[in-house]
Amino acid sequence: MTSKSSPSEYLVLCRGQWDKTASRDQIAKAIDQFYVWLEKLVDQGKMKHGQRLMYEGKTVGRRNVVTDGPFGESKEVIGGYWFVVANSLDEAAEFATGNPCLDYGLFLEIRPIDTDTATVDNTNF
Repeated sequence: MTSKSSPSEYLVLCRGQWDKTASRDQIAKAIDQFYVWLEKLVDQGKMKHGQRLMYEGKTVGRRNVVTDGPFGESKEVIGGYWFVVANSLDEAAEFATGNPCLDYGLFLEIRPIDTDTATVDNTNF
């Protein structure tokens, strides 16, 4: 007898930068298609809304040093996030493959959400 696990949430980070060879019209169309795709999956209960992220930001580090920019020296931008509801990380990745923005230079990072409180025993160092 196979037991089916209950669905879990996975964080999806939209990363990268738009392909410099793509026209504004192509990017605008991909964004419009993204929202249609997202709403379809939200309606099916496979995704949950997230938010776009603004470009500016601050980082706070050791000794409370505050610097401008959310990504330091990186040229890679995290442009937004949302959530996938799936039975496995593989299934979450499969849902994400339909994102129309992937054809224009963006890529997705999908991470399981750990609902346990962090302790020394369950944290990787």
